[in-house]
Amino acid sequence: MSGRLVLVRHGQSHANVERRLDTRPPGAELTGLGRDQAREFARGLTRPPAMITHSIATRAVQTAAQIAEEIGRTFAGAGPVPFEGIHEVQAGELEDRSDEAAHDEFNDVYRRWHGGELDLAVPGGETARQVLGRYVPVLDQLRMHYLDDAAWRGDIVVVSHGAAIRLVSAVLAGVDSTFAIDHHLANTESVVLAPVTGGRWSCVQWGTLTPPFEPEAPVTTADARSADPMG
Repeated sequence: MSGRLVLVRHGQSHANVERRLDTRPPGAELTGLGRDQAREFARGLTRPPAMITHSIATRAVQTAAQIAEEIGRTFAGAGPVPFEGIHEVQAGELEDRSDEAAHDEFNDVYRRWHGGELDLAVPGGETARQVLGRYVPVLDQLRMHYLDDAAWRGDIVVVSHGAAIRLVSAVLAGVDSTFAIDHHLANTESVVLAPVTGGRWSCVQWGTLTPPFEPEAPVTTADARSADPMG
């Protein structure tokens, strides 16, 4: 197994600027900064990916396109590949809201998911079990068809969404739940998962951090509210 999954959050979108809970595809487009972030991410890759995939949300499609364009002729595969199932956690009745009460309600449900309440739903939206049920099979498919192939060489970049990436990565790689809750992903930050024996995954990078992934001092209410709830 020589390849890894690089789960990267999309670049800044117009909804991010407005602090809107924009989860229903196709969603908002990238800002100019978001396009620059995608290109900077591509320039920071230590080796060209063997494949680029993305969710069906516009901001993920555009991020993947910018990454592919930036690496240009060094890209070993075909164009970016879309996948159903790896879009953001669906906010339901909170969709398009930008007020603190909506952010607090989403964050409360999200924290409880990491505490094990997988069947709790965002009002009118998804449960954690539903998110995992649509997202994990895509990663399993990428692993089975590519990473588990002895002839495969290179990483697979998966352009996706912050809240979904953190939930899925924590569950698959056994990352401490408090760490996953408190360590948001900024636009174009990534979580890197390496396949290990027995079908398991190891988290080898989370944003700018490397293992061990341990909880730190509790996040204050003010700090939590200043963070992008979807990151």
